[in-house]
Amino acid sequence: MRLPTGGRIDRTRHVRFTFDGTDCTGHPGDTLASALLANGRREVARSIYRDRPRGVLTADCTEPNAYVQVGGDPMVPATTLELDDGLVARSLAGVGRLSEGDPPDCDRKYAHFDVVVVGGGPTGVATALAAGRGGARVLLVEQGDELGGDRAEEWISAAVAELAEHPETHVLRRATAVGHYDHGYLLIAQGTRMWHVRTARLILATGAHERPLVFAGNDRPGVMLASAVRTYLHRFAVLPGTEAVVATTEDSAYATAEALVAAGCPVRAVVDTRDEPPRHLADRARELGARVIPGAVTATRGEHLESVRLTTGEEIGCDLLAVGGGWSPVLHLFGGEIRWSGAAFLPVPGTGPEVVGAAAGTFDLPGCLAAGLAAGAEAAREAGFPAEPPEPPDLPPEPIAAPRPQWLVHDGDWREHFVDLQRDATVADIRRAVEAGMRSVEHIKRYTTIGTGSDQGKASSVNAIGVLAELLGNTPGEVGTTAFRPPHVPVQVALWAGRERGALHDPVRTTPMHAQHVARGAVFEDVGQWKRPRHYPLAGEDMAAAVRRECLAARTGVAAQDVSTLGRIEVVGQDAPEFLNRVYTGGFAKLAVGKGRYGIMCTTDGMVFDDGVALRLAEDRYLVSTTTGGAARVLDWLEEWLQTEWTDLDVRLTSVTEQWAAVAVTGPGSRDLVARLAPRLDVSAEGFGFLQLRETVLRNGIDARICRISFSGELAFEINVAAWYGAALWDEVMDAGATPYGTETMHVLRAEKGFVIAGQDTDGTVTPFDLGMDWAVSRRKDFLGRRSFQRADTARADRKQLVGLLPEDPDELLPEGAHLVDDDRRPLGHVTSSYRSAILARTFALALVSRGRERHGQVLDVPLGQRVVPVRVGEPVFYDPEGVRRDGAS
Repeated sequence: MRLPTGGRIDRTRHVRFTFDGTDCTGHPGDTLASALLANGRREVARSIYRDRPRGVLTADCTEPNAYVQVGGDPMVPATTLELDDGLVARSLAGVGRLSEGDPPDCDRKYAHFDVVVVGGGPTGVATALAAGRGGARVLLVEQGDELGGDRAEEWISAAVAELAEHPETHVLRRATAVGHYDHGYLLIAQGTRMWHVRTARLILATGAHERPLVFAGNDRPGVMLASAVRTYLHRFAVLPGTEAVVATTEDSAYATAEALVAAGCPVRAVVDTRDEPPRHLADRARELGARVIPGAVTATRGEHLESVRLTTGEEIGCDLLAVGGGWSPVLHLFGGEIRWSGAAFLPVPGTGPEVVGAAAGTFDLPGCLAAGLAAGAEAAREAGFPAEPPEPPDLPPEPIAAPRPQWLVHDGDWREHFVDLQRDATVADIRRAVEAGMRSVEHIKRYTTIGTGSDQGKASSVNAIGVLAELLGNTPGEVGTTAFRPPHVPVQVALWAGRERGALHDPVRTTPMHAQHVARGAVFEDVGQWKRPRHYPLAGEDMAAAVRRECLAARTGVAAQDVSTLGRIEVVGQDAPEFLNRVYTGGFAKLAVGKGRYGIMCTTDGMVFDDGVALRLAEDRYLVSTTTGGAARVLDWLEEWLQTEWTDLDVRLTSVTEQWAAVAVTGPGSRDLVARLAPRLDVSAEGFGFLQLRETVLRNGIDARICRISFSGELAFEINVAAWYGAALWDEVMDAGATPYGTETMHVLRAEKGFVIAGQDTDGTVTPFDLGMDWAVSRRKDFLGRRSFQRADTARADRKQLVGLLPEDPDELLPEGAHLVDDDRRPLGHVTSSYRSAILARTFALALVSRGRERHGQVLDVPLGQRVVPVRVGEPVFYDPEGVRRDGAS
């Protein structure tokens, strides 16, 4: 029933809802479970297999009984479902039904934080407060809508208010961290939004879940967790019964007895498994009119709870039994080693992410706050922010007596001693598994299905371990623990997918020069996740005119492009030369320090995977470049071989793409421009050869690494600086007179030289030989894909080969992807790249054509709708075939 005063609900308004066809009312701030209890609804469902009546057991996500169907959302715990006006819910016997309509609209959100704190209780608030004071970017994730809880209210209130003032601290309420993965990657469900979060430091302040007790009839409506009873009393002003018994193994349940009496509910007895309950708690309970009885509850009676029987043989009438079987730290997101603490009788975290407060086995409030403040400050310091722990509040010590767990009581055949209420699994099921010869807790889990329900065993797994240990005559530590797997709570499939649209489609990555590109009016395109300038139109220019101007600048003067997006991977270790020899088709082991080499990577079937230049920085260090869109997949490919096949190699891989900003300076005037920017550097042809690198200092004092690399065929230099100097470097290059050019111009320039782009001129079916790049394939060493070059398929004469195409009409621009056919209209290949060339004063294209090199000089047809465009096949190099312009010769 609803108490006349108290709670944190809005009593000024009423909310109407329907449950199993019955109209009911509640208040804003209620959950469905609290509203049902307020309306006198004791039974909320029938059990899945044995059709037994079940009531609300908990007040959080550990609920095993009170699941409801709401619209198309099945299996929603009534204990976490916020009450909305007009809500229609129906009870479930363990199985929901998927909606036949459209799924809800769900979105994705990507974010990065220095520190993420999961859990908004007192410990979590203290942790976030300490981490945020130094300026670190902090995310605090709380499953409910309230922070801090009911204790130390003045200090918590001030801390929450300060959190709201921290500009870099963000609080997510009504959000659940459902998964924790490698490298600080978190998935957080919040309503219809799934947050994809990366963090440098994760701190779990997830608290602990109270465990039920195992005895005959422990599933009857009226049996509730002691902590849940307090929640319904204090937060919702709901009294779940009229006469109560409290059964406990530890101290905290005594607070429930006091809260019940204060609400007007007599407590007939506090049954404590300890032979000598703490005197101050026992004395206080007696002052409240409750008997304190050492012992345990052995059974209950009634369809809905009417009485309890004790180990003393006494039977006590009651309609509410508040049970406290001890606390289990919430370690579902931990992902590390979990061990058993024999002294505390609970699982605790071992090696893994930082865990503080009750999740780490600390249950006194002063200890939790002190641990949270210290952990938050340390996390901020490790993230590079100055931080000292704030002073904790002056709270009295909270001595906590040792618990005495009661895993099971020997009463009857154990068929009604429920361990997992959601699965209707009992002690009898565990005993049957043991009698069948099973000893592993994982085997028991699968045999009995304990812990496999939608609640993931939150209220049952630790009790199952204790029961198994007792049946085997072992300790819980000897039995071990089960593994926790995401998601932490049930999540709709639609939420995992999320809509990919607009800013929510993918993370947006920009280079350090992005603001300068915007200021110059750049038109951007998406390349992978990067925003890259496509062209820089001047007043009145369309893209064709802008690209023509930029191309001529690169061919006749000096032009510059932001190439910071190219993938960069450092390969470090004494076996780095051998490793690169294995993954590239060319040889890299003998490459001199300070020099680079172009290389091709193939998959095991011999097909081109990616390409780039590898620079040797030291005897044991290389810098490998990749295509912009291929950086992640190349790193994944290399890691796969290191971690699964070549584990004996001393090699470490590090993505350094975002540590560098780079500008490619291209054109006949590039040598003079670079000489002005780097006056200490010898940029002459003799002093700085092609594919060499130099370390120098620019005229503005910035350290730089400059390479002679060209993707245009022109004399070119690539200037690399630390990312935070990227904007300054770009300004220097522009002030020196370079014309900025974008990706469209880059494509034209490279295609004029016949340079391919992996993924555009290749499609996973092309070998280096098909591209005419056999010069990049070693005949003397082994490498990934080499054996596949001996296959009949890769050696056949009619394979598609890279060729150049010149339309007979020099103004005809072929669409990329267009097919080429012979006189009998049989397909021969397709166009891979097609552009207008300013320097050639005509259109041209690259294509993959069957027996392409045999067809040089032939005219083939390209059908385009109702017309046919004739094209002449030739070499794929259209400009400077001798390659003299690369070194500055005209």
